[in-house]
This record gives sequence, C-alpha cells and structure tokens, in this order.
Amino acid sequence: MGRRLRYIPPEGCLVEVTNRTIQGRFLLRPGRKLNKVVVGVLGRAQRLYGVEVHAFVVMSNHFHLLISVKSALQLARFMAYFQGNLAKEAGRLHRWHGPFWHRRYQHVVVSEEERAQVDRLRYILANGCKEGLVASPPEWPGVSSVQALLHGTELKGEWVDRTRQRHASVGEGVDGASRFREREVVSLTPLPCWRGRESNLLRKQLRELVAAIEAETEARHLAEGTKPQGVTHVLLQDPHDKPMRSKRSPAPLFHCASKAAHDLLKGAYAAFNHAFREAARRWQRGDLDTEFPAGAFPPPLPFQHLSQFTG
Repeated sequence: MGRRLRYIPPEGCLVEVTNRTIQGRFLLRPGRKLNKVVVGVLGRAQRLYGVEVHAFVVMSNHFHLLISVKSALQLARFMAYFQGNLAKEAGRLHRWHGPFWHRRYQHVVVSEEERAQVDRLRYILANGCKEGLVASPPEWPGVSSVQALLHGTELKGEWVDRTRQRHASVGEGVDGASRFREREVVSLTPLPCWRGRESNLLRKQLRELVAAIEAETEARHLAEGTKPQGVTHVLLQDPHDKPMRSKRSPAPLFHCASKAAHDLLKGAYAAFNHAFREAARRWQRGDLDTEFPAGAFPPPLPFQHLSQFTG
C-alpha cells in the first residue's frame, strides 16, 4: 500500500506531527545534554522555516508536535531539518550508528473546531501520564512545552555549529565544542482557536487541563492497582534498549470534533487526491508538462540516459 499524499489545505492549518525511533529504541531518553539539543534543534528549525509551534513533547522513543504550517512544502522542509539534525545529534550523544527513525514522519490535519484543537493539546500534555511514566505532565523530565505554557518559562536550548567546528579542525571535546555553541529559543503561539485571548485566561484553561489529566491519571492507577514508574525509571533507561511491546495504531486522516468537519476535510482531500492521481496518470503516459494540483509534490522527472543525447 502506498503512502498517503502529503496534504495541507490551501489556507494552511494546524497539524499534529509524530514519529518514532527505529524499533522504538530509547534514543530520545531525557537527559541534560539531550534536552538542550532537542530544544536547540527545534528552535533553529522554527527560526529558519517560520512554523508556529503550539505544543510538543519528546518521549524516550517518539515525539509529538502541534504546529501550524502554511503548506506541505514548509512542513516538509521544517521536518527534514528537525529530524535530520536531531538524529545526528542524538546519535552522536548515544553512539548510535544506522537509521534513527522508524519511518517518515506522520502528520494529521486538525480541524478549526476548538474542541478538536484542545483535545490534541490535552493528548500531547498527557503523554507521559498516558504511558504510565509520571503522575503529572510537569513531572516529565524530558523536553515538553508544559512548563512554558503554564508559567511562561523560556524554552532555550543549544545548537552546535558542526560545520564551523569541522572547518576549524576542532576535536569533539567539550572545550572545543563550546566555541561553536549557539543559543536557540522555541517560541510558543496559542492555538489558532485561542488567538486573541488574554494570557491569564489561557493559563487558567491550561491549568484546568493539567488538573483534569492528573485526576484522570490518579483514578486510572487506583482502578488498576498500579502507580507511575517514575522519573528515576525513565532516566535509567538504556538508550539502545527497546520496549518489550510497542503500541501501534493507524493514524487517522484528520482530527475532528464533528462529522460535519470531518466530511468537509475528507471531501477536500478526496478532490486533491483525485486531481493528483489523474495528473500522475498523464505524466506516466509521457506528458511531462502535465500540471499537478497546487500544494502537491509532483514525481521527479525520469533519468535522462546518455544514449538520448549521443547519436
């Protein structure tokens, strides 16, 4: 089965983006150095490609981003930079060689409905609790936007300019690397449905979300006779280890709060998909000047053999 076409509505939209490490290994396990790297790479990617970041969490073997993008091209470039550089830096830190990500990132369009957007925000905030690791979202020791959302804490990290470092023939030691460290900051923007609201009101709503997550987590552990594994357990994970079992479920086409919103997005995607497939058929028949729908990634042109240019 082929991959879904990358689709972003013409006016841009809110998307949830996620990916998992290869075999679910704990290559993103929280730690002081890795946390700085993650925020630094994310901040630099945001600055270079101009996406709006609303919320995010980086677990030991996967991440979730809630961002607004204007096009599939902007999303692709942002994610290529973020994932590529994060893989290099985390791989370097944990001495991991070979593929880092399980597959290409998945993005799911979120409708304009407030309930749909808040549901995705809550899901991201609750990730550490949902996985049975911590009792409250702020307890997660890894990179997360929760403290910044609740208290306005600055999300600052470090970027090491490896190109300058390499050109200067500097070794890998801490003293050498420190010469090429740059400060990067991730800026958070309110959800599209919350734009224009006062910051104190937004923080009140966020505190209520966190309190609801904490209450739900406590009730679940009481019902199941369990307790969170705790921060110490997370920090002691071997980055090369992987879970005994991985939870996998197919990503939906869209995150919506109503059937009407889902049908609207589904219809727009179906039209885009049909236009792309029709253009692809013409292209396969040899019409290389065919036009693909706006916002699409046309297939690359075929390789031109030397025999075509030599008599």
